[in-house]
Amino acid sequence: MPTLLVVHHTPTETLTSLADATLAGARHPEIEGVEVVVKPALEAGIDDVLSADGYLLGTPANFGYISGALKHFFDTVYDHVREETAKRPFSYWIHGGYDTTGAERAMEAITTGLGWRLVADPLVFTGDVTEEHLEAATELGGTVAATLSA
Repeated sequence: MPTLLVVHHTPTETLTSLADATLAGARHPEIEGVEVVVKPALEAGIDDVLSADGYLLGTPANFGYISGALKHFFDTVYDHVREETAKRPFSYWIHGGYDTTGAERAMEAITTGLGWRLVADPLVFTGDVTEEHLEAATELGGTVAATLSA
């Protein structure tokens, strides 16, 4: 059974609501045969990445960059998983208070270096989380999971 690894840093209720919506999409009953494994960024490691078939990442934009927790995750796994996980499907969400530019650049640079294949447009926005954002997060999770079930 294919595995979707969801790695996130969600220290606030706002971010938790985005992660929950994303997971609801990934675990939608119509998507069969995909195991969804959820790991906080500070707990996810090399074995988690190597044993997954696809990835969904979530982070706040902190001071214009990805969270320190997600950066730590990438620092920990990058050299150990790069070759074996190249071309695996992924996408991500980033929520910022004011600016996500640096976080977007970092996510693109790191995942390009890993050779991962973007399979759904990322959800990237600033400001309040609306119902539309939660719906987009649910669709994001469902789309990435569905690529593994096919």
